[in-house]
Amino acid sequence: MTNNDVLRRLRYAFEYNNNTMSEIMALGGQTPSREQMIGWISKDDESDFGAMADVDLARFLNGLIVHKRGRKEGPQPEPEQRMNNNIIFRKLKIALDFKDDDIMAVMALADFRLSKPELSAFFRRADHKHFRVCQDQVLRNFIKGLQLKFRPDTQAQE
Repeated sequence: MTNNDVLRRLRYAFEYNNNTMSEIMALGGQTPSREQMIGWISKDDESDFGAMADVDLARFLNGLIVHKRGRKEGPQPEPEQRMNNNIIFRKLKIALDFKDDDIMAVMALADFRLSKPELSAFFRRADHKHFRVCQDQVLRNFIKGLQLKFRPDTQAQE
């Protein structure tokens, strides 16, 4: 999944408008222009599309954590320069204050089954022998489950 896909799907799942998206980005340490935000949430084939850099998605997810859980004391985390599905998944888990059972329940809403060992493998250090790379399908189904949880009145985006 591209960074733009992740941003669009999260925006839809949580029913965030452009102002809320900008506020969340500001909590993460960046204030994008209106045009930049529109470019990020535009579809790939639209004329105003603008690719979202990894560091921008990291700032958004850091802002989402602050938005959902409040600002922690001390220095704020620096945004990652390189993002992958494992980092995105971990940041969403932190933002929503989800435990393994919560994640598995959300995945079940999307008709996607994972065992606890499979799930915990996504959150291990990359050099751990049981680490597993989070594939697009897993992240896509997690976000689909979030949409079904937070917007039960809608059909899930594919």
